[in-house]
Amino acid sequence: MSKLRFKAISESAKRERGVIEEKGRRSELFCANVFNTERMLQYLTKDAYESVQGAIFSGTKIDRKIADQVAEAIKAWAISMGATHYTHWFQPLTGSTAEKHDAFFDLLPDGTALEKFGGRQLVQQEPDASSFPSGGIRNTFEARGYTAWDPTSPAFIYGTTLCVPTVFVSYTGEALDNKAPLLRALHAVDEAATAVAKYFDKTVAKVNATLGWEQEYFLIDKALAHSRPDIILTGRTLVGHTAAKGQQLDDHYFGVIPSRVLSFMSDLEKECTKLGIPVKTRHNEVAPNQFELAPVFEEANLAVDHNLLLMDIMDKVADKHNFKVLFHEKPFAEINGSGKHNNWSLATDTGVNLLSPGSTPMKNLQFLTFFVNTIKAVNTYEELLRSSIASASNDHRLGSNEAPPAIFSIFVGSQLSRVLDELEGVSQGKLSPEEKTELKLNVVGKIPEILLDNTDRNRTSPFAFTGNKFEMRGVGSKTNCAKPMTILNTIVAKQLTDFKKEVDALVDKKSLKKDEAIFNVLREYIKTSKRIRFDGDGYSAEWEKEAVRRKLSNNKTTPQALKVLTTKESLELFKATKVLSEVEVRARQEVELDSYILHLQIEGRVLKELVYNHILPASIEYQNKLIKNVMGIKDIYGAAHKKLTDGQLSIIEQIAEHLVEVKKLVDHMTDTRKKANKLLDSGKKANAYCENVKPYFSQIRYHCDKLEQVVEDQTWPLTKYRELLFIK
Repeated sequence: MSKLRFKAISESAKRERGVIEEKGRRSELFCANVFNTERMLQYLTKDAYESVQGAIFSGTKIDRKIADQVAEAIKAWAISMGATHYTHWFQPLTGSTAEKHDAFFDLLPDGTALEKFGGRQLVQQEPDASSFPSGGIRNTFEARGYTAWDPTSPAFIYGTTLCVPTVFVSYTGEALDNKAPLLRALHAVDEAATAVAKYFDKTVAKVNATLGWEQEYFLIDKALAHSRPDIILTGRTLVGHTAAKGQQLDDHYFGVIPSRVLSFMSDLEKECTKLGIPVKTRHNEVAPNQFELAPVFEEANLAVDHNLLLMDIMDKVADKHNFKVLFHEKPFAEINGSGKHNNWSLATDTGVNLLSPGSTPMKNLQFLTFFVNTIKAVNTYEELLRSSIASASNDHRLGSNEAPPAIFSIFVGSQLSRVLDELEGVSQGKLSPEEKTELKLNVVGKIPEILLDNTDRNRTSPFAFTGNKFEMRGVGSKTNCAKPMTILNTIVAKQLTDFKKEVDALVDKKSLKKDEAIFNVLREYIKTSKRIRFDGDGYSAEWEKEAVRRKLSNNKTTPQALKVLTTKESLELFKATKVLSEVEVRARQEVELDSYILHLQIEGRVLKELVYNHILPASIEYQNKLIKNVMGIKDIYGAAHKKLTDGQLSIIEQIAEHLVEVKKLVDHMTDTRKKANKLLDSGKKANAYCENVKPYFSQIRYHCDKLEQVVEDQTWPLTKYRELLFIK
């Protein structure tokens, strides 16, 4: 080999190695900025490591001396990674995250400078944070609140800041965040599911709820986004006529990812990987400029933290690529909105997915137990589950364009439906040996084969079984997953607790064998929860009528959906599972109602500003151009001008008609909004905004969009859909 050729190969190898080092292999980058188990083994003493692991897996408390050791180790690691500050990273009831940074830097009494971070700073902080919504739990004059370390979610370095995931509670102990109730719900479902799992495997010591979210989002050019006040202030377009080409050709869905977007995605995945977010899937979604990202399944609490962190990372990475990320559920009219599908299951510490059947009848019976109990839980609390995804922005999305309707139902597929129907027909009481054999072989025994071939999916179903998990499709794209996951795990925990009591009672009082008792209870659950199962078209008018006959709720608006939170049944559920106190439930209802009101209030104000400051002046300017044109033609042609100016006069009249209507509607909306603002009761005010103010939005939009169609392009002041929705 010539020296020249050898040198060329060597240089090529160096360049290739440089690319690998610069980009980093995903497996090598994973958790690079996370104080995970690997780092714990490196930095913690044996006692400290075992104490932290005990807190993670068993919920045991960490001694303050051990906390000091852990804090010292985390500080040493963080500083070695270039961190200069630390923060307690928490989830207030705003739906996003919050943080207050403190420097490691401190001074001793003698003036000596040092880096300080002890157990007290790790375990508990008092950030005040009095301006966060509390639903009346805290007043400004008694605003003390605390953040407390959550050791089940590892600390991480974001930029130059060590972030410690925490809960946020009031001085009197009430949860002021979304994490604390989630942790309580996960504890409740762990205890209840473990007790039931022991029917099938005595070695099971813990059950974790798992979550795999699918994050949908829109990307638009940052400069174009800033040209639209409605996008910047509300996250969506309040006006704007649809583009001639939208999603009707389905050519964007799973299409080639635009190179500019792919560059953004690559940087995003790199940052996510370093922070331990196991992102795996990326693709174009249905609408133009809409995309999706999905990770590997994780324990639910960690998955929630990772999703919130992801959304923040996306904003920062998008900004570097001159993009704006839109998480609003319906940023553009007449095309698909964005969801955050929550794929949920239960997994034992022995490595078994409880919603995935095994190859034997007994394992199938375990699957059926958790499968049917989940169905029963959703049937009992379907209205409460609907409330967990309620928001002003998600109201725009539900019920069309692949988003499920507000009616909660469960899709299980035709084959599994037949299995449940057969199981429903099992006789009550003790079973003969022949009946047992027939049941286990003909009904339970064929589930693996059924699920192997059962690949149908129903995108109109709010809660669909998809092989080894349930997919909750109604969650909005900017919703904190903690809210629906808290409710889902709470209702399943309550249901499994009730199930165990019923099974044990049949075994004790009627001397039934365990599997006979399980079959008897499941049979009744299948019968009583049959109304929630629906495999048809969730968008059809027939289903809406059928849902009324089945007595299923259809709460299409947020104010309607939130009423269920404070019913007797809901309060008893939260009390029995120790997930939320009555004070905490009522506070959350108040916060959600206030959030709904404020979102619509802001949209109403922005819409008025758009009309008065942008649309009316531009329309009048173009109208004046046309009038000047007509007058000029009249000066030249005299009476003959009428034949030559019919088109201009028609457009002038159209503009005038729409101007009159849009101004009248905006003024009426403003007056109606002012009346609503005088109401003191949050429920009544939310209803007033929903029923009286919100209808004006679509009416005003109609006339604005008509004006957009007739006003010349160079005069129209707002960037149009055709410009916003197609990335080059």
